[in-house]
Amino acid sequence: MRTKVAIACQGGGSQTAFTAGVLKGLAEAALRDRFELVGISGTSGGALCAVLIWYALRKNETPIWRRLIDLWHDNAAQNESELLINAAIIDWLRGVNSGILASFQTSPGMPLMHALSQLMVEGRRKEFTDFPTLLRKHIDFDEIASWGPQPPGPVLVIGAASVLSGRLRKFVSTKEVIKIEHILASAAVPNIFPAVELDGDALWDGLFSDNPPIDDLVRKGVVGEGNVPHELWVIKINPTTRANIPVLPDEIADRRNQLEGNVSLFHSLELVELVNDILLADAFRPRFLEQYEYTRPVLIPKSFAEGPDKPYYIPWIEMSEEMQQTLDYEGKLDRSPENINRLIAHGEERARVFLEEREQCVAAARRVTT
Repeated sequence: MRTKVAIACQGGGSQTAFTAGVLKGLAEAALRDRFELVGISGTSGGALCAVLIWYALRKNETPIWRRLIDLWHDNAAQNESELLINAAIIDWLRGVNSGILASFQTSPGMPLMHALSQLMVEGRRKEFTDFPTLLRKHIDFDEIASWGPQPPGPVLVIGAASVLSGRLRKFVSTKEVIKIEHILASAAVPNIFPAVELDGDALWDGLFSDNPPIDDLVRKGVVGEGNVPHELWVIKINPTTRANIPVLPDEIADRRNQLEGNVSLFHSLELVELVNDILLADAFRPRFLEQYEYTRPVLIPKSFAEGPDKPYYIPWIEMSEEMQQTLDYEGKLDRSPENINRLIAHGEERARVFLEEREQCVAAARRVTT
């Protein structure tokens, strides 16, 4: 029997090209043959990656990563004009955040920003300047609408935040038809994109809600009968630790963004960990377990290096420390081919390392139990 897996993809702008590489690496390592992907979730750039893998699986495409990688290459700057615009934006942001250049507040509704947007669009690829056009090129939303709400296997969960009510918003493929607005909302960084208006609500980036959605992936009522995962894998963009105290303005902006991006993830994982601990203590009533299908911890067997002192471990796949040290906050907007391609390649490498470590972990656990 294949191990049932759910994958949660954290957001992080252009740096989620790393996530695309991880998903490609997992797929090339026979993800569909060795494991059963029962759920995938994402926020912002992570939602973009998640929806493309989900869409390819629903269409039974081979390889399932092709559409995802094609979109990221399309999203990258491709000609001299696009490269100049990308470099100018990144250099300006680095100058502002380092204190060299004066800063001023912007919003998508400002006349100046509208004029700059028009200047960027003129004579350039719409895929580069218009996010909805990029999405529609690689995803047929009319086709998805014709499917209706999808039965389980795999389930897609997209996270966003309501500007008006302050509540979390989650769009789940088993409950409703996935729309382009769901992805646009999940990626709507307030100072760059306008709020996405949908069903009388206004939505912002999923960074303010679940980054990424976790709890829905382990609930029978969401993923369906028999589809609660055995293992939960988190593809993580924001580093957990930092070697030194940030002092300079750009260092503070970078670390602040990382902490904001991680807070909801850690809260969600703590909830899953609590449920796992209660299960292992046999503290749930059988009637409750039967109703919710919380019959076993969502885990992988312990022995990943530096794992917690528990008989389970929920792993994340993240960049190496060497790669993290080369990145900064402004790089989350960098769409240069060099940046995108090296992140994809690094993601593929880290996927292979993860699967190798997992196999060693499972083998060690088997030796202990036998």
